[in-house]
Amino acid sequence: MTDLRPFNIEIGDDALQDLKQRLANTRWPDAETPDDWSQGIPLQYMKEVAEYWHGSYDWRPCEAWLNQWDGYLTEIDGLDIHFLHIRSKVDSARPLLITHGWPGSVLEFRHVIEPLIDPESHGGTADDAFHLVLPTLPGFGFSAKPTRPGWGVRKVATAWNELMVRLGYDAYFAQGGDWGSIITTEIGAQNLGNCKAIHVTMVPPIPDPMDNLSELEQASLKAAAFYRDHDSGYQFQQRTRPQTLGYGLADSPVGQAAWILEKFYQWMDCSGHPENVVSRDELLDNVMMYWLTDTGASSARFYWESIGQASEPTPVPVTAGITSFPKDILFTSERWARNRYQDLVYFRAMDRGGHFASVELPDVFVSELRTHFGAL
Repeated sequence: MTDLRPFNIEIGDDALQDLKQRLANTRWPDAETPDDWSQGIPLQYMKEVAEYWHGSYDWRPCEAWLNQWDGYLTEIDGLDIHFLHIRSKVDSARPLLITHGWPGSVLEFRHVIEPLIDPESHGGTADDAFHLVLPTLPGFGFSAKPTRPGWGVRKVATAWNELMVRLGYDAYFAQGGDWGSIITTEIGAQNLGNCKAIHVTMVPPIPDPMDNLSELEQASLKAAAFYRDHDSGYQFQQRTRPQTLGYGLADSPVGQAAWILEKFYQWMDCSGHPENVVSRDELLDNVMMYWLTDTGASSARFYWESIGQASEPTPVPVTAGITSFPKDILFTSERWARNRYQDLVYFRAMDRGGHFASVELPDVFVSELRTHFGAL
């Protein structure tokens, strides 16, 4: 193992004070005209969040939670990558790489880490144990920001394989949702010999054949159409002009929060409000991973780098499992999934849940990983 530098997150009080001043000086837009979220996140809710953020929210517990795990920086192809390496006490535990997406972070996994590394204390057996590697995408959180083009899906997939080998894991499993699904799928497509199986949640449909459509397939096409027509504006901005967007995200904490929180509302199975599923503190913890590191622009650039690569459905020969959630952005059927995943050995369509599976349904998420990987 080379070039592994222990890393603790230490945010200065000056950064937190600057945040409070910016929140206090927010210039608000006028309110939306409809009485719903169809134009975006409502003014009244954002004012409530900002008031709480300014007067009640405390970053330090989140910082302490992150620092309880072994965190490291390692340089891969000239870029420092931040990751958590959390080993189980079970010696025979299997190595598992889990990749987050946008607008998430490693905080997505805060409720599943303990059950995955210590299954005997959480309804499982020693055979269910995993050693976890949770990297932060380049340009996100505490990973370094690329200073030249090139860090897209394919490069990250190759880098993640190098990271696992560097950690001594010549054989490992991989899992992901959102960009994590796409990167994990690319790891399987590259098939460099170390990743033995993958599990993903968000899978864009390849709708072929189109005869005798199941209810799931009809719902998949409907979800894809809604995303295209009503929910993909953020993606077009981030894939085409991320730098222009970045000025507002870097300067306004309320702007950064609104850009993120609206997606938690839209993409979770939350019955009309994100705080039905995730606490306000947890929502703000995740926003802080972007605000404190000033990664609004650099995380948006990942779309500029990756959209074209992600749209090329190269075959995936590595053993795969898929768990599909009905409120996810995109999902597919088993027969359509086989158009790409050549060794699909596990597929399950859930009756509830959305895009952030490990956040919304942590027990289900853990069970799905145990079931899929445990059978291999």
